[in-house]
Amino acid sequence: MDIITLFKKLLAHKSETPDDGGLLDFIEGYLDGFTVVRVDMEEVKNLFIYKKFSEGDHLCFAGHVDVVPAGDGWKMEPYTPIEKDGYIYGRGAQDMKSGVAAFMQAVKDAQDFKGTLSLLLTSDEEGPAKYGTVELLKYLKAEAMLPDAVIVAEPTCEKRFGDAMKVGRRGSINGIIEKHGVQGHAAYPEKATNPIHKVAQVLPYMAGVHLDDGDGFFSPSQFVITDIRAGMEVTNVTPGKLKMMFNVRNSTKTNKADIEQFVHKYFKEMDYTLELDQSAIPFMTDANAKIVKKLDAAIESVTGIRPKHSTAGGTSDARFIAQYGIDVIEFGVRNDTIHAPNERTTPEEVEGLYHVFSSLIKEY
Repeated sequence: MDIITLFKKLLAHKSETPDDGGLLDFIEGYLDGFTVVRVDMEEVKNLFIYKKFSEGDHLCFAGHVDVVPAGDGWKMEPYTPIEKDGYIYGRGAQDMKSGVAAFMQAVKDAQDFKGTLSLLLTSDEEGPAKYGTVELLKYLKAEAMLPDAVIVAEPTCEKRFGDAMKVGRRGSINGIIEKHGVQGHAAYPEKATNPIHKVAQVLPYMAGVHLDDGDGFFSPSQFVITDIRAGMEVTNVTPGKLKMMFNVRNSTKTNKADIEQFVHKYFKEMDYTLELDQSAIPFMTDANAKIVKKLDAAIESVTGIRPKHSTAGGTSDARFIAQYGIDVIEFGVRNDTIHAPNERTTPEEVEGLYHVFSSLIKEY
């Protein structure tokens, strides 16, 4: 099967989180001769499939087969791939069935490798991500099968295919502040404690503030307020409580303790509570790591472009892999229509990604 036919076949499977749409069974059958491990939990399907060619490094390609719901606004059926005007349309075209197709075909076509090649796939990346990659990694650690290096084939390129790869990711810390006051009548503000008035005094010093200066790879960690609510939607009652929600996409220079101190600096005179939840820890793979240098060279050999090293964007399952001390990077097609109606990519990018991964395997 050629790479474009394979890609369209993956797109035709409706695999909205946590449903794999039968794709993991298909992949298992497609990679005949590979050893299969299934770690399915709850409704989530997980596949680790590998082939040991000889002693040597263990190189793994990781990703997800699940997609977000198609939603409205499509000009075509989202699970019937259509090639039109130089693009292939379908939910998951960029995020990330193009990447899955490319590394599936690359490892299938590999005739020799000095070590082990594997794929790590889940149907729970776009959802809670509680029973997917994290559970596969637990299994691999227990079995002493963790890879030496991992490539996650998320879409990373910006303007041209080959122009960017991710060598790290910012963390993500979510927070909820509850400021308590005393409810009262709007005509008698002196008899109440209005939490809106109290919080309004400190907002100019908090909203959008940089908590660090960042560095050459990470943008500054910014305190981003995402929601403020209080009251009963009436004009004659002042509220007794205010809730403020925020998010910090943090660099390696800012952690939960720093955020606690920042909030307390402005709320210390107030009656408040703070909840923090870290959904992702920032990580950075060394620029001199073997996988970084080898992928740089493979991308340049196929595209003629030396990719920039980026940490921009949200989170991916690479955050779980990095916690095991594994060198992990991300590279895939352009990212400009992910999660949107009429998601699309080009045949040339899918073919190019396959050739990059094939070159990497050959030269690794």
